[in-house]
Amino acid sequence: MIQQGSKVELHFVLKLNDGSIAESTYNYPKPAQLVMGDGSLTEGFEACLLGLKTGDKSQFELNAEQAFGQSNPDNIKYFERSKFGDEAPAEEGSIIAFAQPDGSEIPGIVREVTGDSVTVDFNHPLAGQTVIFEVEILAVN
Repeated sequence: MIQQGSKVELHFVLKLNDGSIAESTYNYPKPAQLVMGDGSLTEGFEACLLGLKTGDKSQFELNAEQAFGQSNPDNIKYFERSKFGDEAPAEEGSIIAFAQPDGSEIPGIVREVTGDSVTVDFNHPLAGQTVIFEVEILAVN
């Protein structure tokens, strides 16, 4: 049975309220693996897994707070269009990796381009949305 610290192998599908699929591990060569409590999933997703065992299939509906949180206006930034180039054009809907001071990268979604101003949203793409979390537990150690 899944508990804190359990190593879990699973398939999952994340759907939006309209039934569209946001992500599915069934599309990957291998199922997902995680250790409960390692930060791979948010607390809300992990809470859904607690108590499940190998062979279980289940579906959960998580509101925004349980899933990826609400959209935070502080995570929306404005840049000059001149900061973008051919490799990362400022086009609405494009996802661009932005370098951080520590050398890591964070993805941002270009939400709006108006004149010389580019609005980039650094919130999780599913922030503010209710999601349906379908899981199939393949192994628990």
